[in-house]
Amino acid sequence: MSVARVALDNRFVRLEPLEERHREALRPAAQHPEIFAVTTSALGPLFDPYIDNALKRSTGDHELAFAVLLKAERRYVGMTRYLNIEAAHKKLEIGSTWYEPAVWGGPVNPECKYLLMRHAFEVLKFHRVEYKTDARNKHSQAAIRKLGATQEGIFRKHMIMADGHVRDSVYFSIIDTDWPAAKAGLEKRLA
Repeated sequence: MSVARVALDNRFVRLEPLEERHREALRPAAQHPEIFAVTTSALGPLFDPYIDNALKRSTGDHELAFAVLLKAERRYVGMTRYLNIEAAHKKLEIGSTWYEPAVWGGPVNPECKYLLMRHAFEVLKFHRVEYKTDARNKHSQAAIRKLGATQEGIFRKHMIMADGHVRDSVYFSIIDTDWPAAKAGLEKRLA
């Protein structure tokens, strides 16, 4: 089963399945060095290969990338993805998320995660959504916990970062039985 390429829409953001037309619209948002300080990709200098790879892999079979549109400003402010889609096991990961710094700390990230999880649990009927982040990225870990996720463990020496650092990854999940409470918490935050 492939995950359908559908747009997800709510009050603040619209998640659009990544297409070639998004490349130039996303380029300004990806030029901030703060974004790729804790990612595996150096978005600024490697933006085009990054988008090429995202487009190539975004079939819905194993990955599905979304461009994040900030509706009030009609401007693209970042990307997020469904990763490691395993329909047979009813699970996927939400990750490879980045936003321009101007929207950090506001409603963009919680609303994106709300839309992605609501779709995963309520439309796709998946059992599990996973998240992972760099063990050094305390801000990201706190944001994932605020979603209602449970920390499951640390994968040591898990990935090599763009700067050559060998990172440990902290893993989290939300499962279908957690979703009602996580959903209520997100809806309260976004009200």
